[in-house]
Amino acid sequence: MSAISILAEIIASLWLMLPAYIPNSAAVLFKGQTPMDFGKNFIDGRRILGKGKTWRGFLGGSITGFIVGIIQNYLAAYLPQEWFPRFSTTLNFLGILLCLSFGAMMGDALGSFIKRRLGIKSGGRAFLLDQLTFVLFAWLLLAIFYPSWLLEHFGKIVPLLTILVLTPLIHRSVNILAYKMGKKDVPW
Repeated sequence: MSAISILAEIIASLWLMLPAYIPNSAAVLFKGQTPMDFGKNFIDGRRILGKGKTWRGFLGGSITGFIVGIIQNYLAAYLPQEWFPRFSTTLNFLGILLCLSFGAMMGDALGSFIKRRLGIKSGGRAFLLDQLTFVLFAWLLLAIFYPSWLLEHFGKIVPLLTILVLTPLIHRSVNILAYKMGKKDVPW
């Protein structure tokens, strides 16, 4: 395998994950009033998700990721397929985008649920839980609804390692940027 083909696989993997990457960042821009857990506590007495997870952020982030994916799928028709593949040439791409964008936001909410159970407050740091839960949940939905697509695009070692290794770095960088822009209270 040549260095160029490895680089193409890395870029293609990141390209295909954009609809899952975008929602978490976009959700911050849609700050809402109504928390997803409606301010309720779980049986352990702690908030279910916390004040930072709102319905407006969840839906705004998810829809933004979905729209970005639609634009990507259109643009990919004019770009080199090895580097910028289409999600699909059939209407299946809409379902794939739903799995990626809404799955990412569901995974982020699951990460918050787990953090609350561990006693980590909203905005608190949880290494890898913050950075990978959204990816793994998006992949779980793809495994359920589009398993052959998931295996084709992330079932090889280079794409798999690309996402699992680079996602925490990308996540951290974007959060630092959002913090410096005043969009987040903490840089993680």
